[in-house]
Amino acid sequence: MKRIVIASFAAVVMACGAITLAAPSNAVTTSNAAAQSSHIAGQIMVKFRDKDAAAGVLRQHGLREGPGIGSTGALLIKVPAGKELQLTEALSRNRAVEYAEPDELVTAATTDTYFERQYALHNVGQSFSNTANTLTVAGGEPDADIDAVEAWDAVEAWNVTGGSGIKVAIIDSGVASDNPDITPKVVARANFSGTATGEDNYGHGTHVAGIVAAAHNSTGVAGVCPECTILDAKVLNDNGSGATSAIAKGIDWAVSNGAKVINMSLGQRVSSRTLETAVNSAWNQGVVIVAAAGNAGTQAKIYPGAYTNVISVAATDNKDNKASFSTYGKWVDLAAPGVSVYSTFPNHPFVLGTQNGRSTSYDIASGTSMASPIVAGVAALVWSSPAGTANTSVRAKVESTADVISGTGTFWAHGRVNACKAVDGKCPVP
Repeated sequence: MKRIVIASFAAVVMACGAITLAAPSNAVTTSNAAAQSSHIAGQIMVKFRDKDAAAGVLRQHGLREGPGIGSTGALLIKVPAGKELQLTEALSRNRAVEYAEPDELVTAATTDTYFERQYALHNVGQSFSNTANTLTVAGGEPDADIDAVEAWDAVEAWNVTGGSGIKVAIIDSGVASDNPDITPKVVARANFSGTATGEDNYGHGTHVAGIVAAAHNSTGVAGVCPECTILDAKVLNDNGSGATSAIAKGIDWAVSNGAKVINMSLGQRVSSRTLETAVNSAWNQGVVIVAAAGNAGTQAKIYPGAYTNVISVAATDNKDNKASFSTYGKWVDLAAPGVSVYSTFPNHPFVLGTQNGRSTSYDIASGTSMASPIVAGVAALVWSSPAGTANTSVRAKVESTADVISGTGTFWAHGRVNACKAVDGKCPVP
């Protein structure tokens, strides 16, 4: 039987060292930044007693009018970073101003240790280091994120918890049995990889699973879909490769075990009728299917991502730019953060950790492998919203509400996924 190598899309990038974001020597970590300031840099909130005076008052301080903040009557005003307090004090002294105040940093309803480093979920321009402090990621662009915190609030407003009862299948290298942040979320396991054990000794599948559903607690990281559960279909061996037939088996197993979303952070260059049939069968049975677009940095199609019934996902960085390694093209559906993404790893030695100097338990990884499960997690949240009536409506909602960022229409069709908009939440003004 012909064996086609299926590459996991984090391994390629990390092994090549293609994505290590360097920071200036004076870069601060998230914890230091939080100690220095509790407000968001570069913007303040101002409400005028006389709206007609707004433009003139702001002009005196070298500022321009900004968008309204919901129905509050206040305006969100862009200011030079570091001048937030000075300008709020100055504006507050003007009789035409009802109040001026900093836009405070709001933390999520989670005390996960590394949440402040998860810019993909909540980006305030933070710099951060990996677990071993061997790599520093420079600060990004505020709000270049998926608005996860607002999405969690919105989903709870529908009188359900975030993804409760939704099963997400991770078709990958397995999910570790020893990471307390993700192991308890696994409700079923199957091994199609040909290895003797279903344990994740490669590390890839555990990282992917954590991005989707790591528990919101006082440990580790926060998953996009906090109440989702995981179906673990191990199809890649301990070297991160596998066979097309194993992927097809994994898809069928996931469907039969009640998956509402399937994530495949893997791919092959050659299309397969067997694989496409398995994908189409899952779609026809009501499953949303998400896959990585690939890390070739070209427009070459990767499968299963390129199949019609799959949401293919490219990777962006913490400034909403296309990741240099990410495959792209009009055949790619969405983008999501995929550079230096924090998530779970096995608590035992694993191949990616040894190869790339990553810590056990929690650390960063880069690739469209990391972007894909972010979209899968958002799709799972949408299943909990009023739009969660069918896979067609869930996919349409996820794609139609994406933020139009640079590259939309060229690098990807719809934009960078926005979890808050996808669940009809009250989302912040970009």
